Amino acid sequence: MSSFLCLSPLQFQPRTPAQSSSSFFHSHVRGTTSATLSLRPSSPLPSTTLSHKLRFHPNLNHTSTTVRCSSALTPELKSTLDKVVSSNKVVLFMKGTKDFPQCGFSNTVVQILKSQNVAFETINILENELLRQGLKEYSNWPTFPQLYIEGEFFGGCDITVGIPEWTIAGAVGEGNVQLKCQLLRADRGMRTSQASN
Repeated sequence: MSSFLCLSPLQFQPRTPAQSSSSFFHSHVRGTTSATLSLRPSSPLPSTTLSHKLRFHPNLNHTSTTVRCSSALTPELKSTLDKVVSSNKVVLFMKGTKDFPQCGFSNTVVQILKSQNVAFETINILENELLRQGLKEYSNWPTFPQLYIEGEFFGGCDITVGIPEWTIAGAVGEGNVQLKCQLLRADRGMRTSQASN
């Protein structure tokens, strides 16, 4: 059995106004992620360890298997995400960038935000698989894009498109965004269920 290297937690440093959220995020996560995800043994394995032939004898009487998966949302990633979403009024985690969306749903949300003249930052989830998987746990939302307003998860494309009578620009800076987001998601859910009946 080999041991693995343990890396120090990510350190948060305030960004300058000229620095984008994406570069802010990548300067704290991207550079360390490959090392964090790398499971390199602390010492090389002896070649004799790998030269033995292994035999597999399945236990056909065994009725259940337990598989334990580790969380992609590490404490360091959670801390970094908390800081990213709270340091910007509006953040969109999307496939691509606001100038070059790589997904129709991401493009739709970008166009809605631009049409309402909302200042927003984007972070490209395609550049970092740890971010992509961890963000699903962070928001408890399985798809992208994911829109955050004043530190609160608002929703994805379906939620953003489904609220024509309310503008995102109107919520930014008014406070109580968490309650508004919950009410709007509930309203969207009710309209969706009524349409399917």
